[in-house]
Amino acid sequence: MRTLRHRSQGSDVHTLEEMLVALGYSVKISEFFGLDTQKAVMDFQSQNNLVVDGIVGPKTWSVLIAAHDNLTRFNDKFLGEQDLIDFAARYNLELATVKAVNEIESSGKGFLLDGRPRILFEGHIFWKQLAKRGLRPEDFVEDRTANVLYKSWTKAFYEGGEQEYDRLEKAAGMSDLDAVHDAAYCSASYGAFQIMGFHFDLLGYPNVDTYVAHMYTHERAHLEAFGSFCLANNLIRHLQSKNWAAFARGYNGPGFAQNKYDIKLEKAYQKYKSL
Repeated sequence: MRTLRHRSQGSDVHTLEEMLVALGYSVKISEFFGLDTQKAVMDFQSQNNLVVDGIVGPKTWSVLIAAHDNLTRFNDKFLGEQDLIDFAARYNLELATVKAVNEIESSGKGFLLDGRPRILFEGHIFWKQLAKRGLRPEDFVEDRTANVLYKSWTKAFYEGGEQEYDRLEKAAGMSDLDAVHDAAYCSASYGAFQIMGFHFDLLGYPNVDTYVAHMYTHERAHLEAFGSFCLANNLIRHLQSKNWAAFARGYNGPGFAQNKYDIKLEKAYQKYKSL
């Protein structure tokens, strides 16, 4: 783990915040080390006889890891080198290309500390999925559903980590109708590559529950879903030709340039190609 401090960003921050929440701290799980995280870290350091500086270096990491008996319980669910080699062979890609995509397009570790796949629930998608099933989303709008059902996209209600499952279950439990359950599970993205549930048919699954169940098994399943998504959307050709911009546009949408996904992919590819 790298040393983290206020304003650090990345998947290591997500893991840190997930660990702090599991220890009872109230922090927003994201990939940004905010003031709430700094305050929690300083309290943890104070409670564990560490230097109270808000910096998560080797000593603080060591004590945090020791405080989590289940931190390594699901390590057998992680991708390995052979998984990437097999993926490259299956889609006729350079291994360096696959490693670049795995680094830039995956969300880091595909599972929470408790072994469930990482998810992000999208309330505006839930609105659309309800309507797609002939239901009126307006009929389900209440004060208590405001953070899981809304017409337009917003990140204001994202909570991150296991709290996203709370949002998912809240949405699924709004009615006993099977259609509401399916709409809710179709409205979350799953695993290391965060493929939306409503793509289950495109990915070759008979229903959304089968897709979600597969995402629980291994990061290999996440990679398989990613490959199926790219194949169905004709994106493999862009990886084969190293057309990073075209791939990033197809996978991340028109905002890819703002986040420099194509530039990040190119740099990661050159790094792995030189190894």
